[in-house]
Amino acid sequence: MSNDIKNNYSDLFDAIIKLKTKEDCEVFFRDLCTFKELDSMAQRVVAAKLLIDGETYEKIIAKTDISSATLSRISRCVKYGEGYRKFL
Repeated sequence: MSNDIKNNYSDLFDAIIKLKTKEDCEVFFRDLCTFKELDSMAQRVVAAKLLIDGETYEKIIAKTDISSATLSRISRCVKYGEGYRKFL
C-alpha cells in the first residue's frame, strides 16, 4: 500500500475519531457516502451481529439480502479479525 493511500486512511480515521454523537455520524457519513455505500456498510454490521449471535448463513442471507460472497468475507473477519468482535 502506498504512503499516499495510508495518509488518506489516516485523514479519514482522524475525521471519524472527531465524531461525538450518532447525529454527528449520520451527517458526516451522509455527506461522505452514497446511500448504497451506507446501506452496504449497515448490512455488513447487521450480518456480523447475526453471525456473532450464532445465526446460520441461510437465515442471515434471508434477513439481510447480503450476497453469500460478502457474508463469507464478513464471517472470516468475525472469526479472525479484531474490529467486529471489539466494537459490536
